[in-house]
Amino acid sequence: MEKYFRRVIKTFDMKKNIFITGTSSGIGYGLAKFYLEGNHQVFGMSRRTGDALNTYGNYSHLVQDLSELEGMNAPVKKFLADTDKLDMVILNAGILPQIRDMKDTPLDEIKKVMDINVWANKILLDQLFENTGIIKQVVAISSGAAVSGSRGWNAYSLSKATLNMLINLYAKEYTNTHFIALAPGIIDTAMQDFISSLPDDERFPVVSSLKNAKGTEMMPDAETIAPKLDRAFQKAIKFSSGEFIDIRNIL
Repeated sequence: MEKYFRRVIKTFDMKKNIFITGTSSGIGYGLAKFYLEGNHQVFGMSRRTGDALNTYGNYSHLVQDLSELEGMNAPVKKFLADTDKLDMVILNAGILPQIRDMKDTPLDEIKKVMDINVWANKILLDQLFENTGIIKQVVAISSGAAVSGSRGWNAYSLSKATLNMLINLYAKEYTNTHFIALAPGIIDTAMQDFISSLPDDERFPVVSSLKNAKGTEMMPDAETIAPKLDRAFQKAIKFSSGEFIDIRNIL
């Protein structure tokens, strides 16, 4: 009987509360489904509700447009009102604008990308830390574009580089939480569908490289890669809080 209760307690302790943005598709959807099937409690947030995820009893969803910065605080606070601990926060949602030279990129476009890819995450983190008792780990989905400086990626590169620093700065303030910014590698998502629809342009060699990878084992889909991402999140704990890490340097 004692052994039985130890097993029950161990199983209970392994169940996690996980908050994920961008769960309607792509990486966010793949991770949410993976954790739900592992019997974890998932709190999802995106502009659209994912009907497939709503079939899980351990899934809760908040419909929220991350571009509406002024209207985020109250809904997020209400959504997590009964949650006093988050084992993991995965800041995944983001957008990729048109691929073009910096001189041709309007400032309004850069501002929009920064709002969604960076400042929405600041608002979220501030709300989560103010209203949730314990947050064990924060993972921001970054990109190699944050450091590569590839031509044409402009606002996206700027936003991911800023996101990396945002995570680094928060790590110094919330020392009981482990922060990491992770470049997950190339994954077949709607973003890659957009890139594949672009015409070939010798000015932007990364676009051609990604188009060639699509449909091959070099670019797995989000559901396939979700277990690998989870392993990377766990291994990231061994790195200093606030670091930017490429998944290839972990697994």
